[in-house]
Amino acid sequence: MRQVAVLFVLAVTLAACATARETNMAEGAGVGAVGGAVVAGPPGAVVGGAAGAVVADTIVRPRHRHTVCHWSQALQKRVCHYRYY
Repeated sequence: MRQVAVLFVLAVTLAACATARETNMAEGAGVGAVGGAVVAGPPGAVVGGAAGAVVADTIVRPRHRHTVCHWSQALQKRVCHYRYY
C-alpha cells in the first residue's frame, strides 16, 4: 500500500511539471488578459489572453538557426557560432 501511495505522489508531481513553452504561453496569456481587461473589459480579457498566448509561443521559438563551425588552432578544439535570422 505504501508503494502505491509513493508512486501516486510521484506521478502527480511529474504531471504538474510544465515545460518552458507552456510556462511562456501561460505568462503571455496572463499579460494579454490583464491588458485586454484594462482596455476593453471582460471581452478584452478573453481576446487579450488568446493573443498573448499566441504571441508568447512564437517569441520562444527561433525561426531559423544557422551554425558556423571551424577548428581553432589556439584552443585545439572545434568552435561553433550560432546565427539567428
